[in-house]
Amino acid sequence: MRLSSVLTIALTFAAAAVVSLVAANFSVQLIEENSEIGVRNALDDQGMTWAEVEADGLKVTLAGIAPTEAVRFRALTTAGGIVDAARVIDDMEVEAQAAIAPPHFSAEVLRNDSGISVIGLIPASTDKAATIARFQAMVGDEKVADLLETADYPAPQGWQDSLDFAISAMALLPRAKVSVEAGRVSITAIADSAAAKAKMETTVRKSIPSGLEVILDIAAPRPVITPFTLRFELDENGGRFDACSADTETARKRIVEAGRRAGLTDSARCTIGMGVPSPNWTEAASMAMDAVQQLGGGSVTLADADITLLAAAGTDQALFDRVIGELETSLPDVFALHASLPAVVDPNAGPPEFSATLSPEGQVQLRGRLSSDALRELADSFAKARFGSDKVYTAARIDEELPDDWAPRVLTGLEALSTLSNGAMTVTPDALSVTGNTGNPDASTEISSLLAGKLGEGAAFDIDVTYQEKLDPVLGLPTPDECEAEIGAVLKVGKINFEPSSATIDASALDTMDDIAEILKRCGDLMLEIQGHTDSQGREEMNLALSQSRAESVLNELRARRVLTGSFVARGYGEDNPIADNGTEAGREANRRIEFRLIRPDTVSDPEQTTLESTAKTGDTLQDQVQEGPNDEQN
Repeated sequence: MRLSSVLTIALTFAAAAVVSLVAANFSVQLIEENSEIGVRNALDDQGMTWAEVEADGLKVTLAGIAPTEAVRFRALTTAGGIVDAARVIDDMEVEAQAAIAPPHFSAEVLRNDSGISVIGLIPASTDKAATIARFQAMVGDEKVADLLETADYPAPQGWQDSLDFAISAMALLPRAKVSVEAGRVSITAIADSAAAKAKMETTVRKSIPSGLEVILDIAAPRPVITPFTLRFELDENGGRFDACSADTETARKRIVEAGRRAGLTDSARCTIGMGVPSPNWTEAASMAMDAVQQLGGGSVTLADADITLLAAAGTDQALFDRVIGELETSLPDVFALHASLPAVVDPNAGPPEFSATLSPEGQVQLRGRLSSDALRELADSFAKARFGSDKVYTAARIDEELPDDWAPRVLTGLEALSTLSNGAMTVTPDALSVTGNTGNPDASTEISSLLAGKLGEGAAFDIDVTYQEKLDPVLGLPTPDECEAEIGAVLKVGKINFEPSSATIDASALDTMDDIAEILKRCGDLMLEIQGHTDSQGREEMNLALSQSRAESVLNELRARRVLTGSFVARGYGEDNPIADNGTEAGREANRRIEFRLIRPDTVSDPEQTTLESTAKTGDTLQDQVQEGPNDEQN
């Protein structure tokens, strides 16, 4: 009985040991499988499918070839996030990196009367000492500045041929710069004369080896012309040059072309030389010859910056005044014009006068005579301030013999003209006259008060001003609805386009902007919101910013056209308010748009009711929405 009990206990312990061993082995296998699967999945999720994973007990071994050291480290970090990092064994390798590319070998050689300078990077296989010795042989005791560096990389194909040719060419060129690259040599040199230049070019070109690209630029000095002179004369036999100078071949061609426009019939020779007094010499010479052609005859002489123009006897005084005035205004600043008209008995010449005309489109022309350069500048500035800097054209000449009160009468006449819609004013030694049309019924009274107050008692002036109801800014002011109708009509035939992905208005839309500006100028104080919209392509915040910028660009274009925009606002809505399906190109194009919306007190709280389209449903505005859209391919 006792033996049986002992045996039973022993068997029980043995069975328990076997079960524990089996359980432990199963647990180890389970841990291995879970660790291997977990690490493999994590690496696959990171795109590191090249890594091989193997679990052995508690250890996890990573193998494979990582593309870079950084990727290998990231694989270790990823595995360490799944199992204890101490259990990860690194058996990975890193892919060999590509060899570092060789540098760009080149050299610059400069030779002048002071010696030779050499700078650049050359292959270590090039015999640097022998190269410098060859340069030293060219200049003898003169200094050779050696600034060459070497790099231990194979010499590129064609390098030695380029260097040998550059050295041989430099021996023929006492003042030159040579740039050397593998297979290519660029030479810039100066010769003592045109004959020396031709000889150098022939000699150098004969020595160019096959397969080498050579750029050769040898210049010969130009003669110094003092003074720099041009004289052109036009008479009944045609035009001719008595003297002609130019600083470049391009300038020579332009001067000859201007001479042909003025009547030159024979071949012309222009000397190309140095000493031109201004970069604008060619422009000034062309203007002067054009003036002689407009006068129908005469001569013009340019000596450095002095221009002397003598008109043909019998030239009409008004024509002379206009042409000389235009020439004086157009000439570059450094040039001084001395013009004269031979005194002849000309009953048609008439008394001196100054006139200014204002067209219905707002264009202003100033012509006739003024007493000084200062007065011409003052009259031009005053007119630009009154009518717009882009609206004024001045072609008035200087006549120092005019009456002392000429200046105040000119400025007063311009001020009177600025009160009209269109018209003209004329100043003569004896009187000042103002004629034209206006929308102000009290214009005649106001102009009379202005002239009498500024010209003083006893001043002679004449006023012939006609009131036209259609020009009256009050009676002729369109209603907001009428303004919308006109803008809508413009936008049906023209759209405001923008450059792709930009707030810059396309040049094709500038005429449309001009038409809208003219309408708004007649609309008076109009509360208007200019809204920008985009399609849904791109990020929302970028679309919002783009729409705001485009709305502001339209507003700025209106301001540039002198539209009073104090009651206008610009606002971008981005992609928030589509009017078509963004899933189609046609829909996206429709959504890329600028809308003009009236700001109404009774609808301002409801943005949807401020559009011309929605308010049309209530009968408040047009039935057509006033909008335009950019025709670019993206927002």
